[in-house]
Amino acid sequence: VSTQSTGAKGRHTGYGRRKGTQNARMPFKVLWMRRQRVLRRLLRKYREAKKIDKHLYRELYASSKGNQFKNKRVLMEAIHSKKAETQRQKLLVEQAEARKTKAKITADKKAKDTKKEQAATEEA
Repeated sequence: VSTQSTGAKGRHTGYGRRKGTQNARMPFKVLWMRRQRVLRRLLRKYREAKKIDKHLYRELYASSKGNQFKNKRVLMEAIHSKKAETQRQKLLVEQAEARKTKAKITADKKAKDTKKEQAATEEA
């Protein structure tokens, strides 16, 4: 068994073997850059596939830069929840519009009936 394969398997990496700090061994900046690239790639892919619009893209891009999402899965969950929320809002607006039009129709009908009744009482 060669030392290369044991290193690849993660052997001999205990506390006693370590000389540098955690940041020296795997820089935070490198981890940050990798995460940002992954998240931004996903956002670009979703925007090009028309899964998200440009407004949601900008919002999520800014929040990913602000360290809101620790990984791709969390970002995807956020995208799904935001889309569901906008869909729900759209549905509520449509329902409100339908209620308004229905109420207007019934009010017009009622007004028409009262006018007929008044005309009938005036004739009599």
